[in-house]
Amino acid sequence: MSFVARPALRAASRAAALSATRSRLALAVGRTAVARSYSTEAPKTEAPKAEVPPPKGSGNTLLFTVIAAALVGGGGYYYYSSANDTVVVPVVPKPFVPTYEDYKKVYDDIAASLESDDYDDGSYGPVLIRLAWHASGTYDAASNTGGSSGATMRFAPEALHGANAGLEKARDHLEPIHAKYPWISYGDLWTLAGVASVQELGGPTIKWRPGRHDEDASACTPDGRLPDGDKGADHVRSIFYRMGFNDQEIVALIGAHALGRCHTDRSGFDGPWTFAPTYLTNDFYKLLKEEKWHWRKWKGPAQYQDSTNSLMMLPADMCLVKDKKFKVFVDKYANSNDDFFADFSKVFCKLLELGVEFKPNQESWTFTATNA
Repeated sequence: MSFVARPALRAASRAAALSATRSRLALAVGRTAVARSYSTEAPKTEAPKAEVPPPKGSGNTLLFTVIAAALVGGGGYYYYSSANDTVVVPVVPKPFVPTYEDYKKVYDDIAASLESDDYDDGSYGPVLIRLAWHASGTYDAASNTGGSSGATMRFAPEALHGANAGLEKARDHLEPIHAKYPWISYGDLWTLAGVASVQELGGPTIKWRPGRHDEDASACTPDGRLPDGDKGADHVRSIFYRMGFNDQEIVALIGAHALGRCHTDRSGFDGPWTFAPTYLTNDFYKLLKEEKWHWRKWKGPAQYQDSTNSLMMLPADMCLVKDKKFKVFVDKYANSNDDFFADFSKVFCKLLELGVEFKPNQESWTFTATNA
């Protein structure tokens, strides 16, 4: 072999070696891409791909690939394309983390949806409070099951429990709002709707925080965890004590009966508790004490009527004035709407949070009523 031929031979050898290196590199990086092409949560839409050309000079391809991977910082995956000498780095979007302002938009939409000439006394507020109440009131402190985190009333058999009759109207009413804000859990939506309804119907400000996670039908609670309206003090205490409430909290919570009415096609009972069923006040307690109640003569379940035959009380309501320990708090709230609001605000917040595992740093928020 002549001296002249040796340079050509060395150039050919370098080209062959470089080609082999590129093949090994493409294979190695391709395997890395397969190994790393996952994330803890799949993106909802296909991520756009940004093509980043390497520096000129094929000898720096490996170095550039390593630098590109470092810049990505593990946020996605990468691979090497020998066809056009590029490293393709998909852009992975950051997960959506709703803020206070996002939840405020949900609150405002709920508030705007409450008034209706076609529903009951002109407002969906009372039935939305009942939805939040019944979704939360299934909590059992001993087993740490039930409560608003799970929103299992979406499924049978819980949706078909007698105490939940008619609440499909409340759930259906909130569906368009959930469709508009699909990132919010049903548990958060239902409880926030309860907060909005209390505040928009003249009640006190309620602290609220997000963090409920929806479950499937396997988490449905057994029937019998919610109170029966035809029972007395022993039954009322057994239901509320199971959730972790005391006598004062029980009387404060039942004050929500100032809102709404009973329906014969749902609970079997009939009529409103107060003369202003879409405005929250302490009138429920005043009427319990001051009105002359008598048994209603009809074919429906046992319930009380006032002297005008316009209002009703349930046996479970009347036990609050017949039981001496309960009556102490009936007197307190009948004498002071401020005391009622102060205690109701705290205990309603407690009810909505039963069994919920919030993030350690999740703060509680308040939302200003739109009619304030």
